[in-house]
Amino acid sequence: MKKLKLILIGNGMAGVRTLEELLKLAPDLYDITVFGAEPHPNYNRILLSPVLAGEQTFDDIVLNDLNWYADHGIKLLLGRKVVRIDRKARRVIADDGSEAEYDRLLIATGSNPFILPVPGNRLEGVVGYRDIADTQQMMATAKTHSHAVVIGGGLLGLEAANGLRQRGMQVTVVHLSDWLLERQLDKTAGKLLQGALESRGIHFRLNEQTEELLDNGDGRVCAVQFKSGDVIPADLVVMAAGIRPNTELAEQSGIPCNRGILVNDTLQTNDPRIYAIGECASHRGIAYGLVAPLFDQARVCANHLAQFGFASYKGSVTSTKLKVTGIDLFSAGDFMGGAGTETITLWDPIGSVYKKLVIKDDQLVGACLYGDTVDGGWYFEQVREKANIAAIRDYLMFGADSLAGAGRAAGRY
Repeated sequence: MKKLKLILIGNGMAGVRTLEELLKLAPDLYDITVFGAEPHPNYNRILLSPVLAGEQTFDDIVLNDLNWYADHGIKLLLGRKVVRIDRKARRVIADDGSEAEYDRLLIATGSNPFILPVPGNRLEGVVGYRDIADTQQMMATAKTHSHAVVIGGGLLGLEAANGLRQRGMQVTVVHLSDWLLERQLDKTAGKLLQGALESRGIHFRLNEQTEELLDNGDGRVCAVQFKSGDVIPADLVVMAAGIRPNTELAEQSGIPCNRGILVNDTLQTNDPRIYAIGECASHRGIAYGLVAPLFDQARVCANHLAQFGFASYKGSVTSTKLKVTGIDLFSAGDFMGGAGTETITLWDPIGSVYKKLVIKDDQLVGACLYGDTVDGGWYFEQVREKANIAAIRDYLMFGADSLAGAGRAAGRY
């Protein structure tokens, strides 16, 4: 039987995981072609930070080497960016003029770093932090220059700051908010994290807005000027102030987009032959940037590409487990709390441990942990399952091991 043709645009983690799942279900259904804009096989972007910090090499973070593609009969076209989708002829065209036809198309173009719209944002020495090329540029700059400014106090920014500090640069993190990782931590945990990072030699400018990146006269950035009027030196500026779904190709093809390529519960766009997955896709108004939801999407998408047709993606309840410079952090659900919620906190300043649990109607609805995340997975399970915690409320702060104590107290053991 003649095989169908499947094209994957984007050689990243979400798209290739979909292929892995598909090959388990229907290994002989498609002739598969992959277009990758980068000149590398699929690698783990989450581990770019250890590469920057000198703890791992690029080879260490490759997920699927060239042999994997060959072993599965996948045609891999590296260093070729798809610039056009001809939906009528069902073909894609790359920037080098190469073309391929499809019966099914999977768009996994990921996201782009948000570059602040300030004067000087195109100077030499201003980089995003999304791929190995950015990482290599930062590593090279650290060998020849001294001052780095990281714009953005989220996870990516802090990892960049840590890696550059370990490579000997003087690093300042600039952040708009009152505390670091404000989407993953509450203010108390954010301030604890800031103190720990300051002890490692990283400087911070919070509640600060960048007004302009200054030129040294040769087209290279030399300083950052803030709206407050302050100026600090910068030979390297890393933009880590957020990402934007890469929807340009889909938009040009007439596929509806709204902060991501709009997909339904089978990860299909409004063109049933075309699927979208990962950071470029918007499902029920959410574009996910974490790995776990993308892998959930991959399983569902593969199920439909394999023509099984019964899986459905309803969205993901997300948790965040971070390890910033050896500091364990975890959050899940509504960890900030609000109207109708109760909060239980434990704070051990000597041991640098902070735990905050948010309860509503006898259900754990959120958790924020700093320094001790052993029970993070168990708390996440309670949040996700909407479990009634009334019987173990007094033991909840002490984690999964407290269940035995709760059972004895209730006369069950």
